Amino acid sequence: MSVVNPKHFTRVTSDSHWLSLPVREIWNFRDLLVVLTQRDVKLRYKQTWIGIFWVILQPLVAALIFAFVFGRVANLQSDDNVPYLAFVFAALLPWNAFSGALQRAGGSLIASSQLISKVYFPRLIIPMAAALGVLVDFAVSLVVMLIILVLSGYAFTLNLLALPILLLITLINAIAIGTLISALSVYYRDFTYALPFLIQVWLYASPVVYSADIITGPLRPLYMLNPMVGIISGFRWSFFGGGAFPLGEVALSAVFGVVALIISLLVFQRVEQSFADVV
Repeated sequence: MSVVNPKHFTRVTSDSHWLSLPVREIWNFRDLLVVLTQRDVKLRYKQTWIGIFWVILQPLVAALIFAFVFGRVANLQSDDNVPYLAFVFAALLPWNAFSGALQRAGGSLIASSQLISKVYFPRLIIPMAAALGVLVDFAVSLVVMLIILVLSGYAFTLNLLALPILLLITLINAIAIGTLISALSVYYRDFTYALPFLIQVWLYASPVVYSADIITGPLRPLYMLNPMVGIISGFRWSFFGGGAFPLGEVALSAVFGVVALIISLLVFQRVEQSFADVV
């Protein structure tokens, strides 16, 4: 029986303290972040017949179904008499970006187990790259939304300049929650199985098929803790106008995202040292 000398092995780890945020380390590996993001986008549509057109079909078909079921059958009303199809699609635009980034990031570490166990790099790059891959889908869906906007009789206004800020808040929230779930899923696979259910429930807890204004009374403050409420309200304001910008709601979504991101990064750094041993 041979004995392996432990001196022949070098353990490569991050030099960041678990109470620090890995901003500099992520910046140093920014090229890898770009490469992994491109890889995830290419793999998503590789060997598909219609490729990127799935990005158009999925939200458009969902919007048509919602418009029929909730707009015609249930007779739900939109804000300021906005055509219901445009009203729903304007909400699906940020929702699909959020849910897609959350779902991809949540299972990214398990899907990249071979990469994690072979070479060192900031593990946080994996869920971040998976989440950022939704930007391509968002860009294509945004073009569809602008076409719907024109066909619905709306003109482009300066309100559209708020979209980049709203998208950033959406990604911050998705990356924060997705990063936390991805880290916990390495140790408890229950989070991976629960994530689709969580997203489905979150969809109907967000004002996608209805107006956020219908939630009133004592439930309103609790409802506003959902960060997608402010984000969706902000997107609809950007496209349709109608009153003042929902600054309070959007600010609450931004605060929620920043706090969630800090917590998830601290937890992630606390547990990432043993990822290669567990995944």
